[in-house]
Amino acid sequence: MTTADLLHQFQLTRKHTEEICEPLETEDFIPQPIPDVSPPKWHLGHTTWFFEQFILVPFVEGYQIYHQDFAFLFNSYYNHAGKRVLRPNRGLMSRPPVREVMKYRRYVSQAIEKMLDQDIKNPAILQRLELGINHEQQHQELLIYDLKYILGYQPTFPIYGDAFQTNESSIGGFLKIPEGLYSVGFEGSGFSYDNEHGRHRVFLEAFEISDQLVTNGEYLEFIQAGGYENFDYWLDEGLSFIRNETIRAPLYWHLIQGEWQHYTLSGLQKINPNLPVQHISYYEAQAFAAWKGCRLPSEFEWEVASEKFDWGKLWEWTGSAYLPYPRFSKAPGALGEYNGKFMVNQQVLRGASVATAKGHSRPTYRNFFHPAARWIFSGIRLAK
Repeated sequence: MTTADLLHQFQLTRKHTEEICEPLETEDFIPQPIPDVSPPKWHLGHTTWFFEQFILVPFVEGYQIYHQDFAFLFNSYYNHAGKRVLRPNRGLMSRPPVREVMKYRRYVSQAIEKMLDQDIKNPAILQRLELGINHEQQHQELLIYDLKYILGYQPTFPIYGDAFQTNESSIGGFLKIPEGLYSVGFEGSGFSYDNEHGRHRVFLEAFEISDQLVTNGEYLEFIQAGGYENFDYWLDEGLSFIRNETIRAPLYWHLIQGEWQHYTLSGLQKINPNLPVQHISYYEAQAFAAWKGCRLPSEFEWEVASEKFDWGKLWEWTGSAYLPYPRFSKAPGALGEYNGKFMVNQQVLRGASVATAKGHSRPTYRNFFHPAARWIFSGIRLAK
């Protein structure tokens, strides 16, 4: 990417984050209902801090930080970058007010734009800027997850708008993929994360994979067949999870006067049986697959087969633990904390979702979450 291209992408990205927040009221920017959900105000500040901390401070001589407390307030998990507010306490921060965070965004954005007015010779600056743009795009998607949770757990089920909705699935079938030696992992030009690097060969047995995501209607059959009560389908940890949390349906589903409805960003609506089921944990996806006499694809099966089906409605759970590829090496310093330190107790998801930023998806992208995560835009594709 040229400097001009990066400047344009930077401006579009910064603008889009704020566009996502436009339907919100000021009061919506602060709540944190659960530790996994960060307040929208925090996302606005953290993505700004990233550019300030990793680009402006080290590379712009004489740069004056906006506020000495903001590094503490808006750091996420970067131990190299110093102390930070504990994650569950982000929703306790009534100060700085939203208007001050927006001033902070403008201050840092203008500093980045001024820096890019010059002819930048240092490739490290451009690389970090590209990383910062992709980092903010990741947070745009997390922001959408989080604001949906904030709104979806209010008693009146407020309407955000019609954005970020999936479309219906058609009747699907299974694609047959022959056994063989396949190459997986990123190669070529363009941005990618370090956890995608180390392209290598894997041997896959012959398998079949569905060309469609599992629908609400199919998942409703699982519920009605007693799928949540039958221990035979569940991993032990998954069974403990649903019992401890009293889970009997996907997140945002409500049984109202004998009829299943679910909260969407357009408000509470009747379940459409033809839409792909979403807000599913790995535990639930695995149990549903077992009930169907199938399984979840491995991340390598998904990548090899992905050119044969449409993807991008929802992130798709795979049966693969999040582990490093061959020759993976962690970058020095704070940026080395970006992916590598999370390679334990996480499950890989592949694809993208309707909340994924434009241009922020590719077949080799390795998303990862704990198996209990449900507030993410996740779905199910079966394999056998």
